[in-house]
Amino acid sequence: MNTLIRNSRRKLSQGRLFWREAGEGTPIILLHGAWNDSSQWVSVIESLSQNFHCLAPDLLGFGESENPQVHHSIDFQVECIAEFLQAVRLEKVYLVGYSLGGWIAASYALKYPEQVNGLVLLAPEGVAIEGQEKHWQKMRKLLNRPSLVFKLLKIFHPLTKILGLQEKIAKDFSLRQMLLQYPIACQLLFQRRRSEIDAELLHNRLHLMEVPGLILQGGLDLLDAVVRSQTYTELMPKVELKIIAHAGNDLPESCPGVIAEDIRDFIKKNG
Repeated sequence: MNTLIRNSRRKLSQGRLFWREAGEGTPIILLHGAWNDSSQWVSVIESLSQNFHCLAPDLLGFGESENPQVHHSIDFQVECIAEFLQAVRLEKVYLVGYSLGGWIAASYALKYPEQVNGLVLLAPEGVAIEGQEKHWQKMRKLLNRPSLVFKLLKIFHPLTKILGLQEKIAKDFSLRQMLLQYPIACQLLFQRRRSEIDAELLHNRLHLMEVPGLILQGGLDLLDAVVRSQTYTELMPKVELKIIAHAGNDLPESCPGVIAEDIRDFIKKNG
């Protein structure tokens, strides 16, 4: 499919924002996940841009957007998206968000419902579930672990192998390296004060959601992700949950055709 995807940049009050854009018509804003940037939407854009005006920004602190020296929060990202929409003169849009982007999209729709026609959330973050605090503690501990620890463990490789710890150490090291590539995602998800994160979680506010929604969830994803999607579905008043049975934890890239079709059907139904 020969889709011309344009790359653009605009200086906002808090930093320069980069985005990918294609197509014309009804505007759709696509917000990426925690461990990615707007490039994860390229295949979805190639399909949707035949009928819609697609814009996929790199959130500030991610990808090719600037990383301003500010205290990052979900509301900070919401206000940056609001300023972005004002800059490109879009008064009302459909919001699509994956993972962290889903949390930001839902927060935006709660704060500015008059600007949102509908909400499509793919395996969204942003609600409290059982065991979440334990997971946060594990991630914080892994990130705070000095690099010297891993170097020492590498030196004592024969011993760790005998003790059966080699696989776990390798897995922790790989996860830590991935997390370090996305410091803003780490900050937003589990490195801020617990009270601040709790204040931005949405489970106590989703019943106030005024816009229609669609939740897309991979059937082969982690149980925590499935539970979060079910929580959104239970709490939002005008929402439908669709489980994509064969999909895992990377919906925009693993099944872009299915995602694009579901978004297209949702807009047709609610347009």
